[in-house]
Amino acid sequence: MQLEGKVAIVTGAASGIGYAVVRRFATEGARVVIADLDQKRSEDAAGEIREATGGEVIGLAMDVTDEESVESGVARVLREFGAVHILYSNAGVQHIAPVHELAFSEWKKMLAVHLDGAFLTTRACLRHMYTSGEGGSILYMGSFHSKVASVLKAPYVTAKHGIVGLCRAVAKEGAPYGVRANVICPGYVRTPLVEKQIPEQAKVLNISEKDVVEKVMLRDTVDKEFTTTDEIADTAVFLAGQKTLALTGQSILVSHGLVME
Repeated sequence: MQLEGKVAIVTGAASGIGYAVVRRFATEGARVVIADLDQKRSEDAAGEIREATGGEVIGLAMDVTDEESVESGVARVLREFGAVHILYSNAGVQHIAPVHELAFSEWKKMLAVHLDGAFLTTRACLRHMYTSGEGGSILYMGSFHSKVASVLKAPYVTAKHGIVGLCRAVAKEGAPYGVRANVICPGYVRTPLVEKQIPEQAKVLNISEKDVVEKVMLRDTVDKEFTTTDEIADTAVFLAGQKTLALTGQSILVSHGLVME
């Protein structure tokens, strides 16, 4: 029960990586809030995890790109649970296109979800963490694309690099208040987001879907394996459960060796 007594908000958590993190946080004793765009999806996911873990989990609607939605969502968490100790800024989207064909609207959407969303949720949670005297942990959903670039993903790569910069600034500013900030940087995780990319990349690169998996996504891993949601959840618990500022401002690669530093 490494997170017993803690309150956590996880954005974009009605499915995929966020869902796995919420389930693990609940198993570790945290009271957890699933913040996702759709109220029903959030509540349904919370119900499933409550039933599976016996933990205290609620779902609420939150558009991380909308200031009022974020502020009101965090305010509700504070009313119901009285605190926020952990934020996992996980909400994200993907768009596959070369730069010369990329619509400005898609560029703005990608940066809004990843960067505006991270900023708005961080700001709202920091205000409480700073005044509570209990410190806190801010976790960001990065990627191996926080370290390297790939073709067809310019806005995603830009956003994920930006997340590292935001994390480092928050780590510096938050330290006097006992707030840590770190980025989790997975390799490819076989979520619906990645499943959607496989045929898209196959079409643009004019190769088979099998070749996208074997020769693009997993080519440089040490074991030809995808990163799993459980591996990310394990890392999130480890980072959220730290007791000191020894581990802050870091970007942790969980990529089966896809990228090494």
